[in-house]
Amino acid sequence: MNKNSKIYVAGHIGLVGSAIVRNLKKRGFNNLLLKDLSELDLIDQRATSAFFKQEKPEYVFDAAARVGGIVANNKYRAQFIYENLMIQNNIIHQSYVNGVKKLLFLGSSCIYPKFTPQPMKEDHLLTGPLEYTNEPYAVAKIAGIKMCDAYYDQYGCNFISVMPTNLYGPNDNYDLEKSHVLPALIRKMHLGKCLENNDVDAVRKDLTKRPVEGVDGNANTERIVDVLEKFGIRKLPLANRQLSEATSASGGSSTVNITLWGTGTPKREFLYVEDLADAVVFLMMKVNAPDLHNSSSSASHINIGCGEDLSIKELAYLVKKIVGFKGELKFDVTKPDGTPRKLLDVTKLSDLGWNPNITLEEGVDTVYKAYT
Repeated sequence: MNKNSKIYVAGHIGLVGSAIVRNLKKRGFNNLLLKDLSELDLIDQRATSAFFKQEKPEYVFDAAARVGGIVANNKYRAQFIYENLMIQNNIIHQSYVNGVKKLLFLGSSCIYPKFTPQPMKEDHLLTGPLEYTNEPYAVAKIAGIKMCDAYYDQYGCNFISVMPTNLYGPNDNYDLEKSHVLPALIRKMHLGKCLENNDVDAVRKDLTKRPVEGVDGNANTERIVDVLEKFGIRKLPLANRQLSEATSASGGSSTVNITLWGTGTPKREFLYVEDLADAVVFLMMKVNAPDLHNSSSSASHINIGCGEDLSIKELAYLVKKIVGFKGELKFDVTKPDGTPRKLLDVTKLSDLGWNPNITLEEGVDTVYKAYT
């Protein structure tokens, strides 16, 4: 790529796409094609074909996807597999048809088997069954990797794939039903802190900005309490408060508690999205399809992560500290945990000369300050 190259960033409004745009602009790339959903529906084959035919992008970053956390992945299974397959099929095929010089496809670490050895190497792909809760999304992303491989094998297309770990940062999704674990924790802890401080205005402000199941800051108190309790954010009844305050001083329960899904024991790796974007642009400029297909590895994609993980419980208490929530955390062991551990082996990436710059604590602190 050079500074005048015509670059299309699919999904530029989302968490990943917006970070890629910021990174490209920072590096001096300004000839960017950016279309939101109102301008281009990537599920629509004809519309996508017309866009590529008219605009003729030279380089494509495919960061467009239907995404969500464990709840959304499990609840909207058909929607997740259909929409993701359609989006990536249209982008990859039209990139071939219209002579795109290079395409970078973004997948997800959920492509690896549920019980794969840790850390997860690129070669572990398709060596065992997937985690059920996010299987449709994972299958779609695996299909995207294999589609890029096939278009290289048959047509010589310079299409490469990268698999990021769990991401967080600016423009994240804080929907309590559909978000990933880290933004959900940040929002729950923030609302819990507002309840602790009896700051009703702050709760209403949060719900006005991001309504929950149609409940915004104008709803009556009863509706607000009900929807927060549904998502595990609960303020104890007034009758229990005196006892709660007494036990809180000795390490017992608080007036507010937050219930989280699962046991808290699964381990996850997290990467700040600005680091991810830097790695993606680095790889777009440095690595080509022949490099991956001619390597000693049987896999043709590259993992992107930090190489360190922590348990969901450890993450929850880290967020609790940064947000300043003083209440009690509870774990609902009747809810699914998902994959026990997902740590990426990032040897390939580090050998190429790229490493992350932002620690998890620094990143979460930055994100929470921006959230409020």
